[in-house]
Amino acid sequence: MAVKMRLKRMGQKKAPFYRVVVADARAPRDGRFIEEIGTYDPNQDPSVIKFDEEAAKKWLATGAQPTNTVAKLLKAAGIEK
Repeated sequence: MAVKMRLKRMGQKKAPFYRVVVADARAPRDGRFIEEIGTYDPNQDPSVIKFDEEAAKKWLATGAQPTNTVAKLLKAAGIEK
């Protein structure tokens, strides 16, 4: 099973709010996921990025592949492979 770390879109129209989740690559974008590991709010003036650092490092060590956007967020939060 291929596991990915990706964004799940939440919030209202034209006001997105994202949750960073670990999900099976075959699951739909906003569908089933394994674990929620953080949030990303681009609506705030400096964008707010929050991660459960231990969970993110655990999933990266397990082999979960972050999407390009999540990889940038992880780097901004100071969490790297």
